[in-house]
Formats: sequence, structure tokens, C-alpha cells
Amino acid sequence: MQQRIGTETVSDWVEVTQAMIDTFADATGDHQFIHLDPVRAAQTPFGGTIAHGFLTLSLMPLLSSKVPDAPQIEGAKMGVNYGGNSVRFLTPVRSGSKVRGRFKLLSFDEKRPGQWQQTNTFSVEIEGQEKPALIAEWISQVFV
Repeated sequence: MQQRIGTETVSDWVEVTQAMIDTFADATGDHQFIHLDPVRAAQTPFGGTIAHGFLTLSLMPLLSSKVPDAPQIEGAKMGVNYGGNSVRFLTPVRSGSKVRGRFKLLSFDEKRPGQWQQTNTFSVEIEGQEKPALIAEWISQVFV
């Protein structure tokens, strides 16, 4: 992984459906109309329903699993989120849009024997849009 520092990987496209948005609203209790009511949401600057920002962020594991030929860490038993240094929501994701993840490995350091910490930049790109939905610097730990 040390040799991969500075390299980027890109996932396949994934559609963000209204069903995903509805399920996320139920899971989080965030039932704001801009996510669930197409008629009212159409009257906003968004022009229709949009995904929750935190739904977009939570797509990170799904999108990372859709990276063709993603590097694998030999002997990894599990990975966990450690936190983020920054997250910015830049462009709303309209229901029915396709998104993909772009990942760049910034660091990969052994914290203690069998425990590695990696920091990645992560962005969610929206098909047909110049600005990404979000950019983040995210930290995770891998246990081998």
C-alpha cells in the first residue's frame, strides 16, 4: 500500500434512487420535504427531490466496493471508519442521478502491530455535472 500513495481509483457508476432516499429518511428520521416530496421539491432551486448529504457520504463503502481491480490488503480481517478531517457537500444529488467515487490514497501507516491507518481523499462525482457532490478526507483503520 505504501507504493500506492498518491494513486487514484475510480468506481463504477451507481444510481441514487428515490427508494434509497426514502429508506435513508426512515433510518435517520430526516423526512424533510426536499428529500421525499417531488411536488414541493420541484418548487425549490433543486428542481426535484435530492439525496441527503449524509446518504451521499454513506455511499463510500458501496462505491469503494465498485472500484474495478481495487487493491486488496493481504490478510485484512476488518476495516473500520476512524473519522474525517473534512467533509464538504458541494452539489446536491438529484433522485435518479448516477454517482461514482474517486479515491486517492494519501497515507498508509502502521499504528501498532496488525493495525494500519489509511487516509484517502474521497469525492463523489455526479454524471453530467462539473462540480462533485462532495469532497472529503477520510481516515479508516485496517486490522490484519
